[in-house]
Amino acid sequence: MSEQNRKEIYLAGGCFWGLQKFLDEISGVLETEVGYANGRTQCPTYEAVCYSNTGHAETVKVIYDSAVLSLTRLLSLYYKVIDPTALNRQGHDVGSQYRTGIYYVDPEDQPVIRQSLDLLQKEYQKPIAVELKPLENYSPAEEYHQKYLNKNPGGYCHIGAEHFDLARNSIVDPMDYQAASDGELKEKLSPLQYDVTMKHATEAPYANEYWNHYEEGIYVDITTGEPLFTSKDKFEACGWPSFSKPIDPGVVKSRKDRSLGMVRDEVSSRVGNAHLGHVFQDGPMELGGMRYCINSASLRFVPKDKMAEEGYAKYLSLLEE
Repeated sequence: MSEQNRKEIYLAGGCFWGLQKFLDEISGVLETEVGYANGRTQCPTYEAVCYSNTGHAETVKVIYDSAVLSLTRLLSLYYKVIDPTALNRQGHDVGSQYRTGIYYVDPEDQPVIRQSLDLLQKEYQKPIAVELKPLENYSPAEEYHQKYLNKNPGGYCHIGAEHFDLARNSIVDPMDYQAASDGELKEKLSPLQYDVTMKHATEAPYANEYWNHYEEGIYVDITTGEPLFTSKDKFEACGWPSFSKPIDPGVVKSRKDRSLGMVRDEVSSRVGNAHLGHVFQDGPMELGGMRYCINSASLRFVPKDKMAEEGYAKYLSLLEE
């Protein structure tokens, strides 16, 4: 890794035990350390932070590879495990040491963080309470706090287990892709592709491009190019392409579909908001039990030997696991 890509940021989000564990699971994070930041004294003890009003926040120092993980993406994952509107409180923990905060050492990070927080504010009616400041008076916490949940797997954590799964499996950065305008889509898609992705149509079974296609590679959203599924997770189940899981749980969204007199879970793509198909709980149990039944018209296949050329090199390892 180039030293130029080695970046540093400090994140406060409640009890640092769970936040460190969560951040350690994210691909691209190289090192973490828990400590105390942005208080009034230097090198405080845990007891002083908790009981002597030093003003420090429990904080995680994060060293990450910016070639793999952008700061914007790192922050978007951090926001998923905090309540950004809570002041001096996260989960059951109350006090200024449990406040949320983003502390930077590189001034060039400040506008990136500011833009990220401005976008986050649009998701909430209450004001965002995440502190944004340059790093001050940081010192590492005591050794027994470092990697606490690795040493004590049953220890207290205010972050739910599902979030650790999200961190482990979150490998696609939505900032790498952009939704197209309706006019652009009409120009680049076939009438069937447009009707399926934008009008929620369904193509005919057994008469579509990928239902019985098993070449190695990945399937991407035809509207944006965002990676959705791999050939490794594809199986034969019906007259449409079927997959046991998406590449990254974040790349698809689901909602209840009550059309045609049925109640189903519709699946759409994250960035493009394109209709993909439906997900059912009748897939092979040895593959997890889920069946993502997807329209071929919503997908574009990228063969394994073309993935690097088309910018999908970092997903090649998924085909080898």
